[in-house]
Order: sequence, then structure tokens, then C-alpha cells
Amino acid sequence: MKRFKQIIDKHLGGGKPTKPLLSVNCHHNYAEKELHFGKEVYVTRKGAVRAREEDYGIIPGSMGTKSYIVKGKGNHDSYCSCSHGAGRLMSRTKAKKAYTLDDLIEQTEGVECRKDRGVLDEIPGAYKPIEKVINQQSDLVEVVATLKQVLCVKG
Repeated sequence: MKRFKQIIDKHLGGGKPTKPLLSVNCHHNYAEKELHFGKEVYVTRKGAVRAREEDYGIIPGSMGTKSYIVKGKGNHDSYCSCSHGAGRLMSRTKAKKAYTLDDLIEQTEGVECRKDRGVLDEIPGAYKPIEKVINQQSDLVEVVATLKQVLCVKG
């Protein structure tokens, strides 16, 4: 994060330090001891983030779609959790067979990102529509900001 902040300061801040409006750090694969329904339990979140009341989180879309900054509502029926992303419609293997490089280029138009066979399995069409996923968890989180994808860094 520190390196990205330096790059942002250099290119968008004219070399001067910028002040973030909000810093969100949310893990999406971990286990933690928490109190739920009057008992101490271990909650394992795999592809999910904590969404306690007032917790901020990030729910990313795919490489070419919107992402969301959300605030948790503390829904205890979900163990104060929400999704971490759209979720796949198809496996990585199936996506590589179903889509072409031209499809990837088309679906990520306007987004600066890798556009090679190495990321074909991350094509937006391989994921559920993020807007629908967000709407389906309105009892878990409140949308604070909607982000338009302009750059996607994929290792």
C-alpha cells in the first residue's frame, strides 16, 4: 500500500503528499475468534469479509466492472459477514475455453490492465453481475461509494 501511495502522490498529487479520504483494509480469507449469539466461536471467512456495524469493506467486481466501498450493518444472522466480490459464474478452466482474447479486450475496454492469455480466466463474463450481488446483500451492508474501474493490477 505504501508503494501505491507513493505512485499516487507522484503522478496525481504533483509530487506532494495526498490525503486519503478513507483507508480500507479488509481481509477475505481468514479465521478469527468472535462473539456470536452469546458464545465465543471461530468464524472462518473464505471469500467473505467482516461486516460489523460501521466496519468498512471493499466488494470488488471483476477486471472490467464496478467495485463498491461498503459499511457493515452488523447482521448477526450472517455472523456479521458479507461477500468479497461478485463470485464466479464458471470455473477458471471453463472460462479459458469459453472466451477468447478478443472477448477479454472487448470486456475490459476502457480499463488499463493486462490483456493476455494469462488473465483470460479473470474475464468479466466469468463472474456474476456485481450489481445483483450488491443488491442481494442490502441487509448486510450499505453502499458508501461506487468505484469505476480504470486500472486493474493483476499479478
